[in-house]
Amino acid sequence: MSKQLVVYISATGTTRRVAQNLAKAIDADLAEIVPVPPFTAQDIDWTDPTSRASRQHADRAMRPPISASPSADGYDEIFVGYPLWWDTAPREVRTWLESHDFTGKTITTFATSSSSTRGALGEQLHDSAPDAHWVNGRRFAANASEAELKTWADSIA
Repeated sequence: MSKQLVVYISATGTTRRVAQNLAKAIDADLAEIVPVPPFTAQDIDWTDPTSRASRQHADRAMRPPISASPSADGYDEIFVGYPLWWDTAPREVRTWLESHDFTGKTITTFATSSSSTRGALGEQLHDSAPDAHWVNGRRFAANASEAELKTWADSIA
């Protein structure tokens, strides 16, 4: 059996809840990517062109700092969870991916969003960890149950 890690970044707590439920459902370790500075409500206001989400959308090369960079060492399978911002992960996820060696590891994405469905597969992140084996993920609602998450995780194993 492979050793599993669920890594997530969360702006509102929604992705955190799904990540916690997934980790519990599959008996995996759990770790958070912590942005610097921490997210605020203003950061995710997509109608504000100066918000963090809007600035990251405008600058695809941006790699914002993170204060916690969970180690991928010792894990075979890593689930990476994030909220969808403009149909992609916050750039801090790329900062984390690009700071580790994922050779021989499997990465599966999962995302949360109240409206967006594009970007949950995680294909836009593959170039940040090109040596990983990527498994396309999916989007989950905020109330995703442990049973739903376990069924999904088992289906991609």
